[in-house]
Amino acid sequence: MRIVIVGAGVAGCIMARTLSRLPGAEVVCLERVAQGDHAESGTGLNIGPNARLALRAHDPALTDAVTAAGLPWSHWRISLTDGTVLFDLPLSKVASNDGWRIRWSELYRVLRDAAAPAVSYDCAITGITRDGDATSVAWQQGGVKHRLDNIDLLIAADGRYSQVRRALAGEAQSRMVGVAISRVLVPNSSRGLIDDYEQWFNGPNRLLAFRVPPDHVYVATAFPIPADQPIPEQLKQPDSLRAAFTPPGGALSDQARWLIDTVCANVADMHWARMQEHDVLYADPVSPVLYLGDAAHGMVPTLGQGATQAIEDAAVAADLIARAWTAGRRDPRAWLAEIEALRSERMRFTMELSLQATDTMLEGADPVAGTLHKKQPDFMAKLRRLYQEVPGLPAMAKS
Repeated sequence: MRIVIVGAGVAGCIMARTLSRLPGAEVVCLERVAQGDHAESGTGLNIGPNARLALRAHDPALTDAVTAAGLPWSHWRISLTDGTVLFDLPLSKVASNDGWRIRWSELYRVLRDAAAPAVSYDCAITGITRDGDATSVAWQQGGVKHRLDNIDLLIAADGRYSQVRRALAGEAQSRMVGVAISRVLVPNSSRGLIDDYEQWFNGPNRLLAFRVPPDHVYVATAFPIPADQPIPEQLKQPDSLRAAFTPPGGALSDQARWLIDTVCANVADMHWARMQEHDVLYADPVSPVLYLGDAAHGMVPTLGQGATQAIEDAAVAADLIARAWTAGRRDPRAWLAEIEALRSERMRFTMELSLQATDTMLEGADPVAGTLHKKQPDFMAKLRRLYQEVPGLPAMAKS
């Protein structure tokens, strides 16, 4: 059986590592960047406890490797920029294990090392076509043209702007939420002010930060904008950013002051985007094509579930396919139906909860009331469901 994976990101690497070990399977993973080039993923990342739970159930050795490259995410605190604490949650109250804090580049390094030699690098996709059930992929690598026909299972793990999804299912239609976000990774000069995952609000304007190895701080900003408009350039400037996060009286906590100074000093290096999401698609309705990660579900980053759900997707899908393969059930369409049944409702719940949690960042929002609501039993119950109830995990994950 011929399996082609497009994209050696989070989901693609986990799938490539597992599926390339199946006896009799021909597995090719095509990645557009050069080997060792993780430059596009230099910022920080928080990964939820549910991803660690799912990966531990599927691949304990890979879980240990990611753990060694990061720091634990074990606490979530929300304050105002004047230092008033609104929410202070040890994740042990809602999860059975910690999450991770890690650099994107380190996560990619660990996953790509683990997936070798199934990954081919510097592959520019030049064509994706299908003829009935059979799909074909063409690419260029090192100036040489390549093509694979009669692909039995094509796995799209090539991100939010998936080339595979665009070619076979049409461009995913984004829904803008009305929030501008930025991110930057800086050397840690906070002298202990910044460590685990924290957020600070001034009105609906939010700062977020946490420390990652070796000794850096990931900093993100968010503030409301009209959903149908680009981010105004003037709002990206130091004076505007300082005003956005400074309360009327000017009183700032030491943490907020360091963060605001850091943001203003690193404006030139910040990456900007607008919060958005798009509809869930796991199984192509025409051909045996599986979409995973951001290719399957672009979502808002409010609860840190983007890469988290990519890990969940891949752990559940890879485990299901491996078990089916061992049992002699080698029908890709049957695999896709099972994966879609396990993942679709789970993903819609996660996307809805993440969007609900964005309420504190929308125009006119009251971050105090919105944050205090997160302390109520209904939100805590949803967090427990998010962090502990991953459909499709082997029994060992629930013990």
